[in-house]
Amino acid sequence: MKNLFSFFLVAAMFLSTVVSAQIKTPAASQTAKFQTTVGLTDVSLEYSRPNKNNRKIFGDLVAYDVLWRTGANKNSIVTFSDDVMVGGKELKKGSYAIFTKPGMTSWEVYFYSDTENWGTPEKWDDAKVAAKVMVAPASVSTVETFTINVDNVTNESFVLDIRWDNVSVPVKIEVPTDKKVTASITQTMAGPSAGDYYNAARYYREAKKDLSQALAWMNKSIEMGNDKFWVLRQKSLIEADMGNYKAAIATANMSLAKAKEAGNNDYVKMNTDSIAAWSKK
Repeated sequence: MKNLFSFFLVAAMFLSTVVSAQIKTPAASQTAKFQTTVGLTDVSLEYSRPNKNNRKIFGDLVAYDVLWRTGANKNSIVTFSDDVMVGGKELKKGSYAIFTKPGMTSWEVYFYSDTENWGTPEKWDDAKVAAKVMVAPASVSTVETFTINVDNVTNESFVLDIRWDNVSVPVKIEVPTDKKVTASITQTMAGPSAGDYYNAARYYREAKKDLSQALAWMNKSIEMGNDKFWVLRQKSLIEADMGNYKAAIATANMSLAKAKEAGNNDYVKMNTDSIAAWSKK
């Protein structure tokens, strides 16, 4: 009897384990998360990625001229840490669901403030459309897995590129880098350090702003003792951009000497190459 009781006890424990166990399988549409910085603005994406699986996508699985969730499962969501510009209109910082209405020659792309939908909203609310832009689709090589990329990144803008099958929908988005940097420079210049002068000068050169001001700030940084080889390198580039190659070569030689002393071969090569190029001007 005792053995029989033990048998039933073990059997019951086994059945309990089987019932409570869960089989894990991959999701049909995998979730993707992506975060990057464009200029000074943080941009993040979260969306699900269905596969083509030998299906005709646009005009069939995804109908033309009908609102589409733009992905699978829960809303595809984009988040901006700053106010941005889409299609010439301001889009406030925050998170938005991406909805689209595909067309053969033009797509409507919506940034929708309600991100808690599975599929399209049960009741569409125009008041929740924070921005809408019309985009011409482009033909690309076949993309098996639905993808949203952050491409063509500059300090001032990027392209939110929606791709699937043989279609790309590039949405250009502008970020407020120059506005933020200029405000920072203005505020900091009330009592700038050598590093502040250097950063302001470098930004002005890279943004193709006032080179005379950039050179003045760079000289001020150097006068305050910030004469490292990378600082002198930037000063030589400003002088070259201004067409003063004689001064640029002299500054590059100072940077070269300090780079050799520091054992930085990258700056040795950059300065050597620049001196050779500027000597031919």
